[in-house]
Amino acid sequence: MPELKGRPTDPLSADIAAGLPDVPHIVQKWAAPGQQLPLILEPRAADTDLIELVTQYRSEIRQRLLAYGGILFRGFADATPETFRTLMTALSGEPLDYMERTSPRHEVGDKVYTSTDYPAAQEIFLHNEQSYNQTWPQVIFFHCVEAPGAGGGTPIADCRKIYQRISADTRRRLEERKYSYVRHFGGRLGLSWREAFQTEERSEVEKYCRDNDISFSWGEKEELTTRQIRPVSARHPVTGDATWFNHLVFFNVQLFDPGTVKALMSMGKDRLPNNTYYGDGADIEPEIVEELRAAYLAEKVVVPWREGDILMLDNMLVAHGRESFIPPRQIIVGMTEPFAANARAL
Repeated sequence: MPELKGRPTDPLSADIAAGLPDVPHIVQKWAAPGQQLPLILEPRAADTDLIELVTQYRSEIRQRLLAYGGILFRGFADATPETFRTLMTALSGEPLDYMERTSPRHEVGDKVYTSTDYPAAQEIFLHNEQSYNQTWPQVIFFHCVEAPGAGGGTPIADCRKIYQRISADTRRRLEERKYSYVRHFGGRLGLSWREAFQTEERSEVEKYCRDNDISFSWGEKEELTTRQIRPVSARHPVTGDATWFNHLVFFNVQLFDPGTVKALMSMGKDRLPNNTYYGDGADIEPEIVEELRAAYLAEKVVVPWREGDILMLDNMLVAHGRESFIPPRQIIVGMTEPFAANARAL
């Protein structure tokens, strides 16, 4: 990949980000030496107005997002749940509905949601939001309303670097064969199809599937199985960077510990709430899943949340997840800029 311009030489300060236009009234820094994700922006003065800042310097901030993949706004007094939607709109446009759901979450404002309602003890592996959809959000925002009691960070990882870490043979095999994502609704685990598709009508589910290249079949007692074949990689529409962009590991049953895998497989492979395969339906080898998992973990960065933090990610450049935590913890999320799948392929 080409060297990105504007990277600072001082390990913690990005004030001299050569090649990127200046943004007055802020201090730019890294969380740790050698860690260039996320770029942290803090106010020079306590009374700096965040909404006014991002409105006036939208272009300069968006250039930083493209360069680094993620920006953390920290220490702004007016970063609140009430201003969160306004900030998203100013920087990126109107928030999107959460469609084709895979995670339980509820709406706390107009198209502003809880990040997930999974139990606190459950860790969530790195992934790109809705990469299995035909249209996904290009940008995703997180806002820390209440910091975790312990743990609860949002791990992030540069998908450009993940792509480069994966062996050429594995990349070639998966890019040629693609991967399939299979869901089974109506079992003991996972979301119902009503919650996933936000409808009570089978006909609406069927129309959505047809419109989004998803095959489906109905079973007994309201059971539904869906299958969609998707690419594993993409080129970013602005930077042109190759990026690892998929849910292959996130939804693969082999991600879990052996005891959990055994328990899940006891239900029958065709009844798993989520699983991934090669695009032709064959099982993905355990060593391939492990290679991909290791690539994500090698690039993982966690910056502990502070109350008021707002994290802005380019969803095609940076994956995100969640650490387990001790309550309390309240993180809200919004997604913007719908991007169509027909522009993603390498």
